[in-house]
Parts: sequence; structure tokens; C-alpha cells
Amino acid sequence: MGWGILQDPRYPNVPGTVNLNETVDSSRLDDWEYEEPKKRGDIILQPQPTDSPNDPLNWSTGTKMAILFIVSLTAGVTVSLGPMITTGFDEIETAFNVTADQISFSLVGLLQITTGSGTFFTAAAAAVWGKRPVFLISTLFLFGTSAWGFFAGSFLSLTLMRVVQGFSAAPLETLISATISEIFFVHEKGKMLSIWNLFVMGGVKLGQLIAGFIIQNLGFKFTFGICALIYAFILPLMYLFVPETVYFAPAQRTEVIFDKSSLHIYEIILPEPAKTYPQKLRIFQGRISNADFWRTAWKPVPLITFPVIVYAAFTYSFYAAGLTLIALLQDTIFSAPPYNLSSSAIGLTNLPLFGVGLIGTLLSGYTADFLVQSLTKLNHGVYEPEFRLLLMLVAASLSSVAYIGFGYSIAAGATIYIPIAFLGIQTFSVPFATSAMFTYVMDCHPAHAAQAFVTMNFVKAVLSLVMSEFVNGWFEGSGARSVFTTVAVVNLVVSGVSVPMYVFGKRLRSRIARSAFHLKF
Repeated sequence: MGWGILQDPRYPNVPGTVNLNETVDSSRLDDWEYEEPKKRGDIILQPQPTDSPNDPLNWSTGTKMAILFIVSLTAGVTVSLGPMITTGFDEIETAFNVTADQISFSLVGLLQITTGSGTFFTAAAAAVWGKRPVFLISTLFLFGTSAWGFFAGSFLSLTLMRVVQGFSAAPLETLISATISEIFFVHEKGKMLSIWNLFVMGGVKLGQLIAGFIIQNLGFKFTFGICALIYAFILPLMYLFVPETVYFAPAQRTEVIFDKSSLHIYEIILPEPAKTYPQKLRIFQGRISNADFWRTAWKPVPLITFPVIVYAAFTYSFYAAGLTLIALLQDTIFSAPPYNLSSSAIGLTNLPLFGVGLIGTLLSGYTADFLVQSLTKLNHGVYEPEFRLLLMLVAASLSSVAYIGFGYSIAAGATIYIPIAFLGIQTFSVPFATSAMFTYVMDCHPAHAAQAFVTMNFVKAVLSLVMSEFVNGWFEGSGARSVFTTVAVVNLVVSGVSVPMYVFGKRLRSRIARSAFHLKF
């Protein structure tokens, strides 16, 4: 049936399209070579787990959730590093005699671009040596750079700290989504990604709120000092409860048995022994693959020739940059007449946004998995990754209305509750786009997922850097109505690409799978 997705009649077995429901008839049961796939209830598990106790797909729910919550908490704190100082622009201007655009570029934009650039190398390191050492080293450096920020005595020192901090934050941008893909099944990914997005949303919104009070009462440097304390708390949790999630089956061990009664010799395959807890605590497991580091670091670049990844990169980047845009302008907008809010009051404007974002994040995750299961059943058990893109209907419509409403209400000097309400709509819409893009890429190109997220985050970083360079000047020169109407129009154009991707996405996947050029990657 396809539900509007064009099929490729010449190549029925297109990568990404999987069967999540299967009817086993008597003819299959009579076939001795047939092996019934592993299921949970009536749902066929995708990907199919091995029989090894060391396969992360076979780990207990408690172990998986502990990993998810710890790395998501770390990501939430890390994401807050960028927007948390936006409510302290006035204090930083006075302390170091710099402009708002200089602060925006040096302390926010450079953080974003070094994070995006660093993902090339941290994703490659994870592919060669595993995610566990990369997560631990990243957290250690985030602790160190936060302490550096607390003691920084000049704007140059603060800028250099942000460059190093951005590189240190890189694994928390790309490796968590890949980790989720390694330990959870297709029908679970939407909900699990929503938990990660919940912490990210909390970092963006609650981070600004808490930072506003810290800046007003203690000064902007204490935001870094408190982050250092949080990382000091997270580091032992990361060491104790986040094992390596990359699994490669070891060489099979066999044992030869001689049956005296029949005079036959049998060779049996021995089961893989479960790793002990001390073995799991080892930081370095050695090389987990034979991949070349520099070749792997370069791998995200040619992924721009994959239509799905290009589409997802620009769509995700624009929605993520929308949050950055709001964060960069909140202090400029709400500290000026007619609002005249203090740093702590500006931070408080994020409290209702966090509540709305919480609802949107959870709802988007459950909606994503509901769509998968419902449309798959209607599609005779066949799941198409394009089903995920239906979430963009919510994201595109709500975010466009939100941008226009916010711009016009600010230009009219409306009571603060009105622009905050429109920001709430925009905040609610972002998780739907994020969930759609990440799950779509995971399902279309699972083997390239980690490097694809590098490409996506690098595009986001470049867009955020460019935005941070001029956004305050653009706002002061053109006004809220012009700025946010422009953003709304571009938002609709970018989101509108989802329609042809939904219709032609399967044929594009088929073409990529058959391309000799793309098979090299």
C-alpha cells in the first residue's frame, strides 16, 4: 500500500524498509532451514539481537535506562553551557568592555562551531576505540574547562576556554543518539530519543532560568563554577554505570567432543561468556574495529551526497538554530522597554517554556512510535522510515505560526504573556522535528548513523555561528516583525522539503543502495 510512498517495483528489498509483523504459515514451519525471528509480543525485533549476553540489545531494561539517563543528564548540562550566559550579556559587556555581538560570537558562536568541528574526531575515536573512553574523557574535560571559566581573568581567556569547551562537548552532540540506536530496537527509539531530548530541552530552558538567578546574585562566573561541580558529580556515575555499548561478536570458541558409543566426533560452538563487572569497568577495551581513524574522521564529509542525510541535516539544523536565535535575543528583547526585566526575570520566562517543551518532547516520542506501529499494521506489517516524517506536519505548522506571532507581538509591545505564549508554541514544535530527523536517519542508514549525526551537527554549528555574528545587529536594525517573518518564511521552505522526501524517499534509498559510488562508504 505504501500510504503515499512511491515504491521501487524493480528493487523490492530496499534498505530501511523492514517487516515488524510476520505471519508464519505451515509451509514455513515445515521448512527446517526457517528460523523464526525474535519478537517482543507480536513485534519482530529490529535489529535482531544475537544470543550473546554481551550484546547491548540483550541487556536488562534497568541497565539500558541507567545508561540513557546518565548520558542524557550529561548532555543536558552540556547543552546549557551555550545559552546560560545569554542573560548575563550586560555584566560581561561591563566587565570586559565588549559588545553584545562580540560576546555572542566569541562565547556562543565559537562554542557551537568547535563543538560541530570536534564531532568529526570524537565520532571517529568512538568508532575505533569505543564510546566509553570518549564519554569519560569528554566529561573530564568539561569539568576542567568549567573550572577554567570560573577563574578566567580576561575576555581572551574566556574565549579560549569556550573553544576548548566546545571541542570537549562534541561527543554529547552526536554519540548519544548513536548509543540509543545500539541498545534499543526500532519500535522503541522514538520514546528513548524523547527522553534524551527532554534533558536537552531542560538544558536550554532551565539552564537559562537557573543561570539568570546565579548571574544576578553571584555573577556570571559562578555559572561555570556550578557546572564544574555538576560534572564532578556526573564523572563517577559515568565510570560506574555506562559500559561500552558498541558490540562486535568475538571469534567463536569451539570444543571437539568424541562420542565413544557412536565413534563420532562432534564440534560444538561454545556460548560467549558474560563479561564480569570489573571487565566492564575497563575504560579502554583496545581497538574495537580495524577502521582507520583519519579515514573515519573524513567519512561524514561524503555523506552530504546522501539525500536523506542532507535533508535531515538542514531541517534539524534550522529548528535547532531557532532555539539558539531565541536564546540570543531574549536578553535584548526582554531587558528593553516595555518589559525591562532583570536577568533573573528573563530566566523565569523559560520556566513555562520548559513545561511546554516537556510535553512536546514526551508527546513527540510516543507519537513517533505510535505512528510506526499503527501505519506498519495498516501497511501489512511493512515499516517504511518515511512514516516518521509525518511528525513534520506538527513541527512546520506550529513553528511558523509561532515565529510570526512572536515577531508581531513584540513589535506591537504586547503584554509579555502573549510573546511568551508564542515562544511556548515554538518550543513545543521543535521536538517533533528533532524526533523525525534523528529516527529517520537511524532507520534509513543505520550503518552510517554516528557519522550522519556529525554531518547534521556540523551544519547546525555553522548556522549557529553565522547567526551569532549578526543576529543582534539585524534585530536592532530591522525590528522584530521583519526578523521573525523572514525566519517563518525560511522555516516553511525548509520544512516543505519533507513532502517530496515522504513521497520519493524510498526510491532515493533504493538508488543509494544500488550506487557503486555510495557503496564505498
